[in-house]
Amino acid sequence: MYAAATSCRAAALPARCLSSKKASSSGSIHKMHGSGGVRRVVKPRRGVVAESTDMDMDAQADLIAQQIEELKKQNARLKSDLGGVIAEREVKKKVNNLEFLEGKGALEGSTLGLGNAYVGTGDLREQFMEYEKVAAAKAKELAESAMRGPEAPVGTGVTPRPPPVFEKTENPMSIVFVSSEVAPWSKTGGLADVCGSLPRELVKRGHRVMVVSPMYKLGKKEDELYHGAFDTCSNTTVGCFDAAHEVGFFHQIYDGVDFVFVKHACYERIGGLYGDSYGVYGDNQFRFTLLSHAACEAPLVIDFGEGKGTYGDEVVFVANDWHAGLVPLLVASKYRPYGTYNNCRTITTIHNIMHQGTEPNTTFNNLGVPSDWYSCLEYQYPEEQRAHELDLGLVVNILKGAIATSDRVLTVSEGYAQEIQTPLGGKGLEVMLQERSHRLDGVVNGIDMDEWNPMTDPYTDAPFDVSDFSGKLECKRGLQREMGFEVRDDVPLMGFIGRLDWQKGPDLIRDAIHELMNEDVQLVMLGSGLPELEEFMQWAEGTYSEKFRGWVGFSVAMSHRITAGCDILLMPSRFEPCGLNQLYAMRYGTLPIGHATGGLNDTITRANPYADPDPQLAVAAAVDESDLGPGTGWLFTGMDTRTFYNCVSNACKLYHENPEMWRAMQIQAMSQDLSWYNAALKWEKVFEWAKIDPPHCEPAQW
Repeated sequence: MYAAATSCRAAALPARCLSSKKASSSGSIHKMHGSGGVRRVVKPRRGVVAESTDMDMDAQADLIAQQIEELKKQNARLKSDLGGVIAEREVKKKVNNLEFLEGKGALEGSTLGLGNAYVGTGDLREQFMEYEKVAAAKAKELAESAMRGPEAPVGTGVTPRPPPVFEKTENPMSIVFVSSEVAPWSKTGGLADVCGSLPRELVKRGHRVMVVSPMYKLGKKEDELYHGAFDTCSNTTVGCFDAAHEVGFFHQIYDGVDFVFVKHACYERIGGLYGDSYGVYGDNQFRFTLLSHAACEAPLVIDFGEGKGTYGDEVVFVANDWHAGLVPLLVASKYRPYGTYNNCRTITTIHNIMHQGTEPNTTFNNLGVPSDWYSCLEYQYPEEQRAHELDLGLVVNILKGAIATSDRVLTVSEGYAQEIQTPLGGKGLEVMLQERSHRLDGVVNGIDMDEWNPMTDPYTDAPFDVSDFSGKLECKRGLQREMGFEVRDDVPLMGFIGRLDWQKGPDLIRDAIHELMNEDVQLVMLGSGLPELEEFMQWAEGTYSEKFRGWVGFSVAMSHRITAGCDILLMPSRFEPCGLNQLYAMRYGTLPIGHATGGLNDTITRANPYADPDPQLAVAAAVDESDLGPGTGWLFTGMDTRTFYNCVSNACKLYHENPEMWRAMQIQAMSQDLSWYNAALKWEKVFEWAKIDPPHCEPAQW
């Protein structure tokens, strides 16, 4: 249906806004699909008077008003950052640059470069002079208003929650994270954020933390981030794939964390972390087998100097997903039997059980694991998943081996820990996880509270917090203008940020688009993925040009502006181990609508329209988990179009009919402690429990 409405796929241009794209610092272009034209909207640079010699008077008046509005915004920011006195001085300096202040120069027609164009034209010149008098008076009034600053909005009576106080632990440990990616050096998803943020919080608690990850050279700008790492001169040789492979270790300290990068030629190629445009790399098993072997050696061989020495063998290994899944197995099979790592503990963290690292069972001998541990890795696919009748479906499953030999297993939410023990969520490993349920835990991820801070976000139009929501309204209006929507405060603005694939559920939005667009709403989607869903976004924008915008690709700046400017964030994921976007949204007072699964079910408190909308009670509910309060969003059960639409409709109804309750929900959402500090405390408990349990020393039979 919608595919026929467009002649080209959105995927043809990998990253661009279908409807709104910043063209330069002085303008933006809005391409309206279906209209066959391009509309250019001129936006003057801040603090600069636009020059023009051929503009009508109405346009000039609008231009002056735009410039004054920019000054008012600057004044608000300056007052927030510098204080009132400095703000007045800075804004007055900028206003004085406008020659029309107090009419100076305006009557001569020199301010906007229009005077000469009308000199000697009789009535036209008189008409212009009269216009400039009116414009100058209006400009003076607005400029004085700008210097006074915006009128103080009605306060909520809520004081922003102070940041957590970091207390040192009484039981410091040496912890080694092993991951295929770590932000900011390498990233494809939430795994990188966890391994880039959580270790820094653990260091603040007094632990010694190392992160081991490949040193990628992908021919991208991100390669330059490794320039701060230095060679430790601690090269070592590991045995796997019937050969001895030499690896190097590069070290960089960041916020007290020892980031160690494994250097080997297999991590240096043009493409992505795990594959390129032709698919996943065929040697991924080798690349991450090598990583696991190298990670086991790193605490033993790298001398960090300055009296620190090596980490030694009394460490806690945290193996993330299948890419590091051989670490627990190697510790149990190759080190403990010979007296090394006897006091070490291993924890496997499952971020997404869909990825298990399976390869034909004939590759077992390549892994460098003693043969009597084969049973830990052996896995047989059910008949319906085999390639043909003669296929026995026998493979080695690295994630299975990690679960079997780890001292504890951890997932990124309590809900996901329960889901992976079911046939639907376990993806073939549910029986093993049920057997190990007494050592299976779930801890919800945190977020970087500095990067995602509505008071200091460099990508948004205005700062705000729970004590003053006027900045959020400015963010909403700015997003509406950027998307080419009608600027309206009374319409709920909804957003979607994520991959366009089966897991994230954008097809539910597609299937419900007609019903959604019949509501008084605006919707903007940001993401890329399946071509048919990219085409849907293009079709929807052309069909519902006044209500829908789609941006194919990804933009960090745009993701921040959508998160800050929207009223509602849609997250109809079929499964979501943890999810971060709903946490970002709540941090900005944007209420999420999510499918009741995994981390979404754990982190979103269902809306309660019968709760007391008192702002102070909303804050109390955010602090006390036993008090549900007004809620922080909506959850729907069942991945069908009608259920999803009804949930969205209920949210929109509350937005229109009960603004006090809506504000209370925003306050509760923003008052939560979503930092990594809370997560770090829970991770510590898991580490302590792991040390209580006896280690695995014998081959497990699963």
